[in-house]
Amino acid sequence: MKKIFAFLFVLFVSTAVYAQMDITKIGVIDTSRVYTTYFRDSTAVRNYESMKLEFQAEVDKATAELKELELKKTQFLKNGDELSALKTETEITKKTDYLIEYTRSKNAELDAMKNKLADSDDFYKSLYNIIERIAEAGGYSIIMSLQQANAILWYSQSVDITDQVINSLIR
Repeated sequence: MKKIFAFLFVLFVSTAVYAQMDITKIGVIDTSRVYTTYFRDSTAVRNYESMKLEFQAEVDKATAELKELELKKTQFLKNGDELSALKTETEITKKTDYLIEYTRSKNAELDAMKNKLADSDDFYKSLYNIIERIAEAGGYSIIMSLQQANAILWYSQSVDITDQVINSLIR
């Protein structure tokens, strides 16, 4: 009889302790994916993507030219034509400097476009309201953005609410 009372007492105490435990539920959201999905059909995003592709094509073209010049320089050196190799090296340096400046300029331009798209107040008000509603309904204690990767070392897919946010924004 004492064993039954002891067992029931331990069961009661452990149940009471477990009931008092607060289990923190953390949610994560891929805001970049939400943004891309939500805005993918907008003209501004299509313009941004088009500009990005044009920029990449120019960089690829310039990189191919630089590789071609490197091959020419190597051939000149192989044939003992030091003067032509030096001229080609000068041309390579000029084109490399231009490519670096072009890349810096275009990246700044693309970043400005992306920031302008991302800074839509209406979008963010809607996004935060939806995140708040989903978090409260789902019992989440905190929602973290995946873009701040240094704050998340691991997460379970079961706490990712990205798809719910996208579906709510689309409605």
